[in-house]
Amino acid sequence: MTNEFKYTSLTRITDFREKSFEINSVKNNLWKTGDYIAAEVIDDAHGWLKLEAYNGRMIDVMKGDLIIGALGERYATLEATGTWKKVGHDGKMHLLTGAGLLGKLTSKSFLIPNLVEVQYIGHAFRKNKPLNMVDFVPEVKQVEFNIPAILFVGTSMSAGKTTAARIVTRALKNAGHKVVGAKLTGAGRFKDILAVKDAGAKHIFDFVDVGLPSSICGPEQYIIALRKLLSMIANTNTEVAVLEIGASPLEPYNGDIAIEAIRKQIKCVVLCASDPYAVYGVMKSFNLKPTIVCGPATNTLGGIDLINKLCNVKALNILDNDTLPELKEILHSNLKLKSNKKIHF
Repeated sequence: MTNEFKYTSLTRITDFREKSFEINSVKNNLWKTGDYIAAEVIDDAHGWLKLEAYNGRMIDVMKGDLIIGALGERYATLEATGTWKKVGHDGKMHLLTGAGLLGKLTSKSFLIPNLVEVQYIGHAFRKNKPLNMVDFVPEVKQVEFNIPAILFVGTSMSAGKTTAARIVTRALKNAGHKVVGAKLTGAGRFKDILAVKDAGAKHIFDFVDVGLPSSICGPEQYIIALRKLLSMIANTNTEVAVLEIGASPLEPYNGDIAIEAIRKQIKCVVLCASDPYAVYGVMKSFNLKPTIVCGPATNTLGGIDLINKLCNVKALNILDNDTLPELKEILHSNLKLKSNKKIHF
């Protein structure tokens, strides 16, 4: 019963496409975050949302399609919020992200169309046991995270973090450095870390690799997962880590815990901001002074001047090629990596 389903990117850590499993119904009170479930599309939202498949490719989703995703939660500031905990006895829920994050929509922006609605069919089972994402997490050798890190933080979603991480990763790769990229918090999507891999990262990871559909969970659960994730990163034999905190540290994705866990290894902080005033808020809330501010807030001289006035930090529109030599020098001076090549773009 494995070939009829569309496998979302949250299944990329599984062997579902190679090994068989059963689908059995489970009562709501026994559901858990990260459970793999089968669902049928009952409203495709007129084709607005495409499905992110296990390999990261975007595919169309249509009414009647059967998908495998995972129960989870999303709390996006600009798009939608939802949780599997609000799913009723009728089993109707929504595709909270294209990656297969499944739960009941609780609110959404008027600026986006309706989300894809699905009908719960049952849980994925093997040996009379429902399967959860954590069942597919490999054993990880626990080691100290000691790789010099560039931290990418945003004042909100869609603030340009992945674009900035891609630009910096390419520069480091061109200078001959071995880069590992990772997304420590957020809602499960594959495209962000794939973009970093395409830019030259030797290895990529995110919280999905340690069994979380999104990083919205209890602090204790997240800390356990984060230790595994940081160990995976540290075991890669790379020189520099490009690390992204999804959404904003102020949102309920455990970004504050992630920052504290890696603070000693942070050599450079790139804060991607949608608004100059939000830069001030993040700095004060987390005692985190950015090395560089970029993103939409730096699109004009007005935004750049306001950031300098409010926060006294360097603001660069890194999409402007004229700023790239200065970005190169900032990376050199903060990372202090040995290289026979110069960082170039």
